[in-house]
Amino acid sequence: MKRHIVAVGAALLLVLVGCAGNSGSGGPKSPAVSSPSGGTGPTVETTSTSVSGPWRAWTASLSSQEAHGSCGATAHQVVCATNSGGFVGRSRADGRITWTVPADGHGKSAGLVVDAADQRAVTGVAGVLRAANLRTGAQAWSHRLPTGRTYLALGAAEGVVYALEASDPSTHTPVLDAVRASDGTPLWHRTVHWSTGEPLAAFRGRVYTADGTRVTARDARTGDTVAASTTGAECPHLVTGGHYLVCTGSPFSAGDTFAPMRRLDPATLRPLPTPRNTADKPVRGVISDDGVLVLYEAGAEDTSAGNWFAYDLENGRKLWSTYATEADATVADGRFVTFTPVNDRTTRGRVITIDLHAGPQGTGTAAPRMSAAYSQTRGGEYPVVVAPGGDTGHVVVMARTHGSLRSLPLP
Repeated sequence: MKRHIVAVGAALLLVLVGCAGNSGSGGPKSPAVSSPSGGTGPTVETTSTSVSGPWRAWTASLSSQEAHGSCGATAHQVVCATNSGGFVGRSRADGRITWTVPADGHGKSAGLVVDAADQRAVTGVAGVLRAANLRTGAQAWSHRLPTGRTYLALGAAEGVVYALEASDPSTHTPVLDAVRASDGTPLWHRTVHWSTGEPLAAFRGRVYTADGTRVTARDARTGDTVAASTTGAECPHLVTGGHYLVCTGSPFSAGDTFAPMRRLDPATLRPLPTPRNTADKPVRGVISDDGVLVLYEAGAEDTSAGNWFAYDLENGRKLWSTYATEADATVADGRFVTFTPVNDRTTRGRVITIDLHAGPQGTGTAAPRMSAAYSQTRGGEYPVVVAPGGDTGHVVVMARTHGSLRSLPLP
């Protein structure tokens, strides 16, 4: 099962089955709970443990709608978007549901984004784009597309939500809609060239789209094109993070050779010096705010095992590498956060953090650190890791197979 690092989401009302009373702030541990599929899920701990600040260590079960959606967090709460287009908000102290927004949509989700500054979470399922108020737990606004059109991808930055929509992306050119996050007011829409699966990146007053060959930058206020990458700078896949754009080979390619890795200037989209070409197939990557790209590279025929390679984009050099099996990853508190290899019997099923610059050979405060092994962090759960941001000192792990969340101290 392939997973992409997922953008943060939010959730709301009684669309959930079996979520109420799933965790609490007191009492002994409860026995294992039934999963939505009827199997035995992870044990739900009903005691929250104080660690530091307002965040606590806890576990909570998820409904099947949440487990098939996506979850994330702000510095103040956990939010999940259901696969029906609804939202669920949870307490950062014990994982209890604090608010819900129901929905009865059916279709593929375009993902989930959270605009913490405007207190909005936005998701798109089929032809409905819906926003929730993170502070009050009420539906903030919604947009419904004409019959036959659907939302494909979402992005958000600086008070604007971007949504790609089309009737059939394989035969019709998608349209990029921009709406104000606070009230859903339409700002502009433009026909764009876009390749299925590519991210929407937005920062510093621009929004970027990629079509597998070229990258295009548009003005966030008007939607007008302000820059495009050169035809000679091949860009099968765009990795974004912080204020960086990096073109790599496509994770969907079946070939044995891959396009050169290139960093792009966000202003002009011209190629900038880049550390080196990737040796193996680029599968996924994250980029820190200070310009460290950590890229998972694996053999073209089998991506289940490979290596994480770290590159210093500002100084154009490779920093470190470490063996890995395919897993989700993020960046938090200056550290790379992922899961231990599933084929390592002594350490598997744990969250591991690595100093972005020192790497796995770091020592002292820069040494790698691992969590305890939890049911949610097992490889068979296809876990997703979410960093709440701020100085929470926690990460949240979402387990998909037996739907549950675990908030744990950042190792």
